[in-house]
Amino acid sequence: MDEVVLAVLDRVTEAAARHDAAQEDRLDRWRVLEPDAGRFVWFLAQAVGARNIVEIGTSRGVSTLWLADAARATGGRVLSFDTDPAAQEDAARTVAEAGLSDHVEMRLEDGGAGLAALDDGTVDLLFLDAERTEYPSWWPHPVRVLRAGGVLVADNALSHPKEIAPLHDLLVRDLTAVTTIPVGKGELVARKP
Repeated sequence: MDEVVLAVLDRVTEAAARHDAAQEDRLDRWRVLEPDAGRFVWFLAQAVGARNIVEIGTSRGVSTLWLADAARATGGRVLSFDTDPAAQEDAARTVAEAGLSDHVEMRLEDGGAGLAALDDGTVDLLFLDAERTEYPSWWPHPVRVLRAGGVLVADNALSHPKEIAPLHDLLVRDLTAVTTIPVGKGELVARKP
């Protein structure tokens, strides 16, 4: 990862911490990905050779930057879905500032609807960081869109275990390799056989 991307990541992460500290309602917070979780998904995307990465929950673009930098290394792209136009506009500026716009497509669209429209087996890495209680209603699309050997990562597995539990149970039912990695707020990870 180059110094330009790291500097943008640091700036946005620090701005998010200041912003979020002043917000009582969690829905008003930016809720960006923690640096250790970012490094984890960055590494994982490269380790699986992810060229087609889908992110649901753009927020202010921190996770998008980690994924886009990995996509640059693999010759891939990130498709990022979010329903908040202001957040996605901020994220687009952040991605451009980091020089990664060529590796990102942003869609102002519900993540479940976006997944439903994707072809079977076309996604190498799916990163879920949206409203956790919605994930089960998207079923079977989160698994259907993954290629064989593709990986699903869901953020907040340790910070919100009750909200992640239904997704965990569906993944255990339909996939063979499922675990939680204790970085950031916890990353639920599953691999499609």
